[in-house]
Formats: sequence, C-alpha cells, structure tokens
Amino acid sequence: MKERTHVTKKVLNVSLTVTYKKDMQISDLQITQVNRQIEALKNAGSFYGKKLSDAGISHIQTPEDFKGLPFSEKNDLREAYPLGLMTAPEDEIVRIHSSSGTTGLPVIIPYTAKDVDDWAIMFARCYETAGITNMDRIQITPGYGLWTAGIGFQNGAEKLGAMVIPMGPGNTDKQLQMMMDMKSTVICATSSYALLLTEEIEKRGIGDKIHLKKGVIGSERWGEKMRQRIKNELGIELYDIYGLTEIYGPGIGINCKYDTGMHYWDDYLYIEVIDPVTLKPVPDGEMGEIVITTLVKEGAPLIRYRTHDLSRIVPGECPCGSRFPRLDMIMGRTDDMIKIKGVNVFPSQIEEILREFPEASSEYQIRISHLNGRDTMRLYVETNGSVDFLDLGRRIAGTIKSRIGFTPLVKVVELGLLPRSEKKSKRVIDERYE
Repeated sequence: MKERTHVTKKVLNVSLTVTYKKDMQISDLQITQVNRQIEALKNAGSFYGKKLSDAGISHIQTPEDFKGLPFSEKNDLREAYPLGLMTAPEDEIVRIHSSSGTTGLPVIIPYTAKDVDDWAIMFARCYETAGITNMDRIQITPGYGLWTAGIGFQNGAEKLGAMVIPMGPGNTDKQLQMMMDMKSTVICATSSYALLLTEEIEKRGIGDKIHLKKGVIGSERWGEKMRQRIKNELGIELYDIYGLTEIYGPGIGINCKYDTGMHYWDDYLYIEVIDPVTLKPVPDGEMGEIVITTLVKEGAPLIRYRTHDLSRIVPGECPCGSRFPRLDMIMGRTDDMIKIKGVNVFPSQIEEILREFPEASSEYQIRISHLNGRDTMRLYVETNGSVDFLDLGRRIAGTIKSRIGFTPLVKVVELGLLPRSEKKSKRVIDERYE
C-alpha cells in the first residue's frame, strides 16, 4: 500500500479526518467498508449477492481481491424491478427514486434516512466547494418527483443553510420574474435550460436586473462553447456537478474554482476508471469508463457499477488544497457512439471541431438517416448570420472529413433556429431505427 496522508477538513462546520491516498488504489478502510456491503448484499439475497455466492466470494482482503469482484450493470438493476435492489429492511426505507425508464423498465432505488442525509452532506460539500454559502439564494430549476434532480439540489442547499427557491422546470416567464424579485444569486439547471435562460435574459434586456453570481450545472454533458457562452453572457462562474440516480443522484462530485476536475467524495464512494473493452483498470490520467462502488449506502448499495460515462482520474493535487480526488469532466458515454459509413463517431468529436470555428455557436444537431442504400449524417450548426453560410458549411465538413474520415452534409442555420429545451437537449437523432 502506498504512503497515505491524513488531513483534517471542515465540512459543514464539523471536523472530519479522512485518509487520502497518493494513488487511487483502494485503501484498507475502503476494503473494510466494501466487506460490509458484501455481507449486506448477500444477506438480502440481491442480484449481486447471488453473483457473489455463485463466485464463492464472501469477503475481500486486498486491492487485487477487489479487482476480482464482478461488475454490476444497469440491466441488472432493471431486472430487479420494482424493489429487488432493496437491501435494508423495508421499515428503514423512507424514500424511493427512479431513473426515467425511457429505454426499458425504470430502475427503482430505495433510500434509508441515513442515505438521504449522506446525500445531502455530499451535495452541501459541492456547494461549499463552489464557494456558495448560507447567504446565497439558490434557484433550483431541475425537475422534482421520482427523479433525483430537484430534490437533491434542494436537500443539499437546506443542509448548507441557504435560501432555496424551488422552481422546478419550465415556465420561463415565472423563472425570470422570481430570479429578479428574489435576487437569486445561484442558478441550478441543466446546461440546455441555462442556455435558454441566458438567451431570454439577453432578448428581454433584463441583464441589469439579474443578480446571479454562480451556476451549478448538471444532468447532461456540455461543450466548452456552450460553457463560455453562458458564462460570458451572464457574467457568472459555472460549476459542473456530477451524479447519477443509481449512485444517490447529483452531488457526488463538483469542480472547484481552479477548474482542474471534479472533486468527488471518496469517504462515500470508491471510483475506478476501466478500459471499456478489456474491463481492466487504466492508470490514473488515462481515459476510460467510470466504475463506482458505494461504501456506506444502505438502501441499495452497488459494487463496481459500470456507469458508461467516460472520463479519467486527474493525478496530483489540486491548487485549491482539497485532498479529495478528482475526475476530469465527463467526455461522453460509451453508448454515445454512432457508427456511420464504418466509422465510429462520438458527439464530443464534433463539438471539438466546432470549437475551432468562432463563427459557429454552441448549438448543433446531428441527424442520421439511411437513404438510397447508404447512411447519411446531416449536421445542423447555428451561426450569428454575419458569415457566408455555404462557405462555413464547406469548411466544417472538410475538417470533419480530414479528422474523422467521412463527409457530413452540413447545414448552417441562423442563431436560435435549433430547438431549445427546459430539460436535456437531444443532439443526436438517429432516424435509421425510427
């Protein structure tokens, strides 16, 4: 085991001594926590407990033993519908949350009171890491209900002691009125809705009546062009918050003001990054798929859960002084890949190319269809109208051809013509399977 450093931090005015590793190898304490999770899962007879029993595993002792534990997948969780993931006794379950279920059965995640409180503590740490205090007024626009979004933002803000303005999604007129009247200082939103609000503020000429200082943005991956546009037009600091329904929800990680990656809370979670093909861990600093183990979750603990999110562990220490480890920004998902004309394409590759064209805005849409016996990609890109649309389209198509290996049909359109969303924007529409 590599050398470890002990650091005492103030989190929500409580002294917390945490052991931080100089590498990302699982610690002795975390192995002990994983063994408690193994025992609970086997006693509950969950799908994962059965996997462990079939493999003859009752506990682990070393980091190598941990790497031999089986992975868990979203399909496992769907097959457990409705309450097959419940690991704590039912009389200890105080809440359920759910994934959307848009591509199959929803995933139902049970929470104990401790799970809810642990999640609020992690989320409050996120706000603190972003420099948000109990004197801020936090306007929450993500959805409420079965989803983990709105209520997660709210619980963390209340744990912090800040004033909460729980708007939920939609009704942009009322959002902006409350933003002005309540003098909201923090906006919590998807990047798509943050952009919509930014455009509406500019269109209505009410920028001088807005008091926002910070934005906490989550729920979808977003590119640097969109980030800079929202940041510059609103004049606010932006923070990426990370999370997923299966692992508490949003609030398990956030970037600090130095923007060198998202700090995540390794006293609650152990994170690996693996090669999605070989399923072997990759060295710190290398891109791969995020795999998460919950260390203290009671209602529905997960071991080695494959998120399919692509990122890397950022090595070294952050200039902010926090010893909590960091993940880089989410670069995409393993299931985002589009195969067209025999070429594998990720939307993030298109975004990277569009960043090189200052005439193009942050908004784009990809449509893929099958015409006359072949696949065709149409790429719609917004611009401000001050350039030759045909020339810009040709230049973008040429760059994509040279970098990725095929030529899309690029259609340049006026700013604001592509659809805006109060939730997540659908940027890739594959019409081959409709």
